[in-house]
Amino acid sequence: MSASLRVAEIDLRDRRAVRSFLDVPFRLYRGVPQWVPPIRIEARRQLDRRRNPFFRHSQAAFLVARRERRVVGRLAILDNANFNAFHRSRTAFFSLFECENDREAALTLFEHGFAWARGRGLNHVQGPQGFTALDGLGLLVRGFEHRPAFGIPYHLPYYETLVLEAGFRPAGDVLSGYLGPHVEVPQRIIEVADRVMARRGLRVARYRSRRELLRLAPRLGELYNQSLGGTSGTVPLTREEIDSLARQMVSFADPRLIKILFKDETPVGFLFAYPDISAAVQRTGGRLWPFGWLLWLLELRRTRWININGAGIVEGYRGLGGTALLFREMYRSVREGGFLHADLVQVGAENLPMQRELRHLGVEFYKTHRIYQRDL
Repeated sequence: MSASLRVAEIDLRDRRAVRSFLDVPFRLYRGVPQWVPPIRIEARRQLDRRRNPFFRHSQAAFLVARRERRVVGRLAILDNANFNAFHRSRTAFFSLFECENDREAALTLFEHGFAWARGRGLNHVQGPQGFTALDGLGLLVRGFEHRPAFGIPYHLPYYETLVLEAGFRPAGDVLSGYLGPHVEVPQRIIEVADRVMARRGLRVARYRSRRELLRLAPRLGELYNQSLGGTSGTVPLTREEIDSLARQMVSFADPRLIKILFKDETPVGFLFAYPDISAAVQRTGGRLWPFGWLLWLLELRRTRWININGAGIVEGYRGLGGTALLFREMYRSVREGGFLHADLVQVGAENLPMQRELRHLGVEFYKTHRIYQRDL
């Protein structure tokens, strides 16, 4: 390590140190028109041990690399105790990696992160992967010319080289797809969905207010845990995590776009879609105050982009036509909301049947995020 390079863990009680960590991407992506900044108040909340429910059960270290007094890179390394207990593993996750095109700085950041993980008895590291399974996954490796869906990470093209040189190897891809204005839902999907609803006694619930969604949050969290929790790379959410995520989601949700599939009074499937407010977040630099909230509210009403970033069915209903119902509702969300463009966020590349169905329906997969792993 050269004499001018220093890597250290920041003290989360030090506001100046936290600011130096959070400011890194704002400098690196200056002038990159596709990049959407994080919402600053939420980014600070992630590093707050009192407000981020992750720290109720797990730990993390936040590292910065400096040359002289200038911060040139950052890295978070996570020990998710709930994940490791659930999967009987000893895995660390890396997240929030941002760095100049500086091989020495990147390698030194990762080596410090590896040492921290080894010190906690962990023997494997994977990422990029955040605090919960609902955080955006992976490193962008295809689709740099496109703006990301809101909440999904964007990266600079050289990042993959830095990650590979740190000894990582690819562990899987997640794909995002585009649905344009001229695609229509096939009649056979509508007919299958109608038959399923009649034969299985299923119904799709719709909501009119954010207050209704907040009241429903505990049941939605349970539904998520039943439908997705425990699949590869995921872990059931805690009640505090469900409450925190519900608060974030409802703040920019359009209740009409949240669809819940019920069997009698029991929720068995869901489709989450949101108006994309990325353009307004770009204009405000991720700031809510003093006028960011007003621009975001206006964007919710005028955007023609929708993000479809959550869908699942409880296992017992996956082969009974519930997928056709979700496809139908996906199209209805797009058309009834007056949207022209839809971004289907992060479908696992290993889910070949889902990809085939979506391509047949007119979805073009145009962005790829890659997950990496290595042993310690």
